[in-house]
Amino acid sequence: MTDLSDKNWSLMSDRAVAERIGHFVQDKRLGQNKTQSELAKLAGISRSTLSLLERGEAVTLSTLIQVLRQLGSFPVFTEFIVQQTISPIALAKMETQKRKHASHTNDPKPKPDW
Repeated sequence: MTDLSDKNWSLMSDRAVAERIGHFVQDKRLGQNKTQSELAKLAGISRSTLSLLERGEAVTLSTLIQVLRQLGSFPVFTEFIVQQTISPIALAKMETQKRKHASHTNDPKPKPDW
């Protein structure tokens, strides 16, 4: 296996990606000095499911989310944030549609507030 800082995820097999995720989870768990049983209980999953995750076996996305939540590792998901961008053409169109002046009223008498 290559260095964990390697960012060529697209070149890795699905199995290799799952193993990296499992290694990440195990490293975080051990860094927090938690046993598999403790973390599994906190996440509401079985210890054997956590063991599968740490070995890179197939688990549900829900399981991964529950485990990462308990490890306080949600910053991992910052890559999934979708930033809304406006194309230059759409921005220019919006600028042309902006009001430039106040409209003049034809009513010479102001209406009372009461």
